[in-house]
Amino acid sequence: MRRPTRPTSLLAGPTGDIEYLTVGQGEPTTLFAHGLTGSISTTRPFASGVHGARTFLSFRGHGASEAPETDWTYPALAAELRAVADHVAATRCLGVSMGAGALCTLLARTPHRFDRLVFVLPTPVDRRRPDCVPGRFLALADLVDAHDRAGITGLLLAEQPSDIRDEPVVRRWAVEQAAFLAGTPVSRALRTVPFEVPLTDREVLCAVTTPALVIGQEGDDVHPADVARDLAAELPNAELEILPPGGVLWGHRARVRELVSTFLADPVPPCESSSGAFASSSHHEHA
Repeated sequence: MRRPTRPTSLLAGPTGDIEYLTVGQGEPTTLFAHGLTGSISTTRPFASGVHGARTFLSFRGHGASEAPETDWTYPALAAELRAVADHVAATRCLGVSMGAGALCTLLARTPHRFDRLVFVLPTPVDRRRPDCVPGRFLALADLVDAHDRAGITGLLLAEQPSDIRDEPVVRRWAVEQAAFLAGTPVSRALRTVPFEVPLTDREVLCAVTTPALVIGQEGDDVHPADVARDLAAELPNAELEILPPGGVLWGHRARVRELVSTFLADPVPPCESSSGAFASSSHHEHA
């Protein structure tokens, strides 16, 4: 993971400054929201091939964003997402894992805020993770607090597919990610967010008639493929893509770029914009 080469900006958010970066120009404006322990840099590959202005944010405690003393909940994350979206007039949004959860929380209150939606490796929407999964985050939180870069690197590598762990690009990513995380307030997120859920009832998403793309992956127990299937089933106009094991941004990087750029390149007819509504459903799964 590399830090952005362009200078980022700070936006006065609901509970503190939020770091964000905008690249490109023109319409549409797409907002990209990272996952837990993610960053602007780790989210930028999803924007490769996407036209128009692309904005990336750092959630609380990540990057240069403040780490407020208020509770680290999905409504709080959704408020930060909304603040940046409104500031840059984003019409489309892509969320990864925790970012996808924050997007779900935002949509529960304003179903038609965006005219295109992408959910990558979505987190469970209205049920808690198995006990073994949050335990991994707690172990990582201890390493972050201890400034243990070697320990963080080893844990991150252990979470990657076994056949790619020793590849130089993967090891370099883990080392850089460890440097980014060590000693940061991200440990607070690791101790709280995995125990939270974006919604109490996923059926509220039935009101989100916006065209959506949901990308899941087999063999990922942190982001089970069934979670992606369930989310796509609730969204009336969702396309579902389930990838085989191998890493969304490792073995399937080219495919993900194709999926996201193609989906976000499609124009939205005026009658089907975020101010309107769709009447049909289109769930497609490709494994």
